[in-house]
Amino acid sequence: MKNFFSPRPWRPVLAVTATISVCATSLAQLGPPPGPPGPPTAPAPVVNTIAGFGAPLPGLTRPQIEAFNAGLAEFVAVETPEGGLGPIFNGRSCVECHSAGAVGGASNVLVTRFGRTVDGQFDPLESQGGSLLQRFAINPQLRETIPHEANVIAQRQSTPLFGLGLIEAIPDSAILANALAVKADGVKGRAAIVTDITTGQPRVGRLGWKAQQATLLAFSADAYLNEMGITNRFFPKENAPNGNEELLARFKTTPDPEDEIDPATGKGDIDVAADFMRFLAPPPRATITPQAAAGESLFLQSGCAVCHTPALRTGPNPVAALDRKTVNLYSDLLLHDMGTLNDGIAQADAGTREMKTPPLWGLRASAPYLHDGRATTVDAAIRAHDGEGAPSRERYLRLPNALRQQLLAFLGTL
Repeated sequence: MKNFFSPRPWRPVLAVTATISVCATSLAQLGPPPGPPGPPTAPAPVVNTIAGFGAPLPGLTRPQIEAFNAGLAEFVAVETPEGGLGPIFNGRSCVECHSAGAVGGASNVLVTRFGRTVDGQFDPLESQGGSLLQRFAINPQLRETIPHEANVIAQRQSTPLFGLGLIEAIPDSAILANALAVKADGVKGRAAIVTDITTGQPRVGRLGWKAQQATLLAFSADAYLNEMGITNRFFPKENAPNGNEELLARFKTTPDPEDEIDPATGKGDIDVAADFMRFLAPPPRATITPQAAAGESLFLQSGCAVCHTPALRTGPNPVAALDRKTVNLYSDLLLHDMGTLNDGIAQADAGTREMKTPPLWGLRASAPYLHDGRATTVDAAIRAHDGEGAPSRERYLRLPNALRQQLLAFLGTL
């Protein structure tokens, strides 16, 4: 789908709110796509905007602000089958799954992954459409189901995108050095080494629950194909429903790749969406009360910061707003064996028991918690930690209730 328009200057909160209002009106008017793939009324996603969330990075140039605004408009745009949506998909716009706190946030929308594990070996059942199940289709005949061979079924919720440009700009060497550092409690952690599809080069993965992508362009291209069914120059082949190529051929009507390059800008929609994520500011901190300040010390003493590293730093970058900046993300971006707190899915370089440490910044706007949204409170999320996270969990549980409340107050400022 192409959207050609004149970008406008950024106006904090108001610009985002105005764009969301237009998006909501458009969604309501369009109704469900042919099929119908979604709920009968196909309501517009509700964007719960929190002051300060969803702003562009400070210090951007005017062209970068324009790129951010163009990306924001693309992010809320509704895709159609005529523009390449489907034939199987999980959403019709990026904002459907990224709306908590502001456009680009997390959500409680869950996607399903499946596979088969036998004797410790995971099979994503790719020939049957795995490991990602697409929930919707442009025609009911295309709807996917979980194959009966699958003995692993997991759900994942969308991750927030705030500050991802800063995370992308952290040098691989910094993440690798952190992986080699000796850690307390027997915590290991390792860097995911993935092939960046946009360059063909090995890189340190850092995006997604399994650190399966290293760059925002790859992250965007992957999402356009696998979440919206829009092929692009990096993922030019359409997903066949449950691997049925004959069925795909019957309903496929648009030529690949569906994401076309705008000759005026040299960018496709995947590039424009990547610009939005790259220039999206990290979430602001809430007011730090004396109780929260005390809780920060407990966070460190309990060993939480062994994995939830408070800060990393970007390297030299041609974008001044990303150049050698402190990134207060509260994550080491490493894969850890999480014991029972895993999703059983092997993906990219991550094993079935491994999950990437999720950044904690923006935590107060990302409920429910954990990869599958099982925890409705931060307290419940901590109690569910296992594997390499078990020692810090046990220290948390041994704290008197008053001290636990201090630690939770600190987390509530992130």
